[in-house]
Amino acid sequence: MLFLFLIFMGTCLLKLPVAHEKALSWVDAFFIATSAATVTGLATVDPGTTFTLFGEIVILFLIQVGGLGVMSFASLVVIMMGRKISIKQRVLMQEALNQPSIGGVIRLVRNLFLFSISIQAIAVFFLSLRWVPDMGFLKGVYYSIFHVISAYNNAGFALWPDGLMGYVGDPMVNMVISLLFITGGIGFTVLVDLWVSRQWKKLSLHSKVMIMSTLVINILAILLFYLFEFNNPKTLGMLTGTDKLWAAYFQGVSPRTAGFNSIDMTAINPDTSLLMVLLMFVGAGSTSTGGGIKLTTFVVILFTVSAFLKGKEDTVIMRRTIRNAVVYRALAITTISILFIFVALFLVTYVQKDTSFMLILFEVISAFGTVGLSMGLTPDLTLIGKIVICTVMVFGKLGPLTLAFSLAKQTKENIRYPDGEVFTG
Repeated sequence: MLFLFLIFMGTCLLKLPVAHEKALSWVDAFFIATSAATVTGLATVDPGTTFTLFGEIVILFLIQVGGLGVMSFASLVVIMMGRKISIKQRVLMQEALNQPSIGGVIRLVRNLFLFSISIQAIAVFFLSLRWVPDMGFLKGVYYSIFHVISAYNNAGFALWPDGLMGYVGDPMVNMVISLLFITGGIGFTVLVDLWVSRQWKKLSLHSKVMIMSTLVINILAILLFYLFEFNNPKTLGMLTGTDKLWAAYFQGVSPRTAGFNSIDMTAINPDTSLLMVLLMFVGAGSTSTGGGIKLTTFVVILFTVSAFLKGKEDTVIMRRTIRNAVVYRALAITTISILFIFVALFLVTYVQKDTSFMLILFEVISAFGTVGLSMGLTPDLTLIGKIVICTVMVFGKLGPLTLAFSLAKQTKENIRYPDGEVFTG
């Protein structure tokens, strides 16, 4: 309810005359508010030319609260007011942050906030070194703040109509922005674990799996993107020297989380778009600012399939046995996500009669993964299409199991039925 209230409040604020310079419908205001609160980045209108400074600040507020988490942000407000957090609120935060117990949850929230602010402040400093000389002090600092908050929270909002295409070969912009959304997308628990442990051996299994799998999937994505787009005259083919390498790096690591683009996404090849669909579906890390089924979920499923094919009873990762409950959870997340995406695809395909299926698939998966990349369909969505995409963004942000648990009535079975045989495969 708090999350829906945040979107409603954002919609009303963006619809105020002081918030926009161009005409803005209620549906578009709702779409932008939803996209910002879910840290997605899809936009039916150009944020940089549509909204005033007030409107852009509203978007930043929605991004920051959505990225940190509504419950975490509300708890911080309560803490700053000097009030105590109830047990019920601690339990809600425990579930939101995916923690095994309520012990230390308040300290974790406080540390996450301080860490986030510190990282973003450092990033603003470095981006300001690049943009202040070009734009002037006030505009340069403001643009730095806006894009740092957007990048760290994996929102993908930019103040230029073409995203970051103007900085496709700029080392400072590429490194700062990419490090921010990689850091935000790796997961809060991993960051805290790294800060506390500081040694690979002392890290938890989750942290090790997340770090290793992030490294592997990013390297593969960069190499494949470079291979697929190398001769495309409208993307990498038009670039020379290091610009081509920077573009491949940035666009290879962006699809799982952030949604920033440094090349024209409407011109990518079909094989590249399929690669990005897979990356967006997998998504970022658990308890991160990104969406998708989550990278660790994908890894657990891969190792489970591998164990089954090898005739093993247990799923083992890094010499640790994964509990069946975790495997079932991973399968449930993936299955519910696929079913939901199929329904959304059906609805958007039905209302977008003359639209290529690849554009629709890309849009829906981008919304589910709260990524924000688009092949140009977002501004052309129909009313129903916008509502469906908004629903998918909320679903991707809150997570399939969160919504499923809130709708399903959980009961414990006290009866053990006899075994039955069902043929599969």
